[in-house]
Amino acid sequence: MPDAISAGQVRAARALLGLTREQLADASAVPLRTLARFELDDGSPQQRTLTAIRTALEAAGVEFIPENGGGAGVRLRKPAAELSPSD
Repeated sequence: MPDAISAGQVRAARALLGLTREQLADASAVPLRTLARFELDDGSPQQRTLTAIRTALEAAGVEFIPENGGGAGVRLRKPAAELSPSD
């Protein structure tokens, strides 16, 4: 599932960006209560909710790293000015 993200990835992404839950809820148009429940591993949100959260975080500069044997993760994307043809 391309939009599959974990609660831990969302918490880490928010921390990297310095976003509060309220800010992410506003940016993703996901109700604050829904976001809080997901981050606390309390239930499984609908696919469209996960897509909205992921899209908002990616637009803010986060890149999700899929499970590759070392565990799924998240990192800040390099600004376009820092990218070189060898990247």
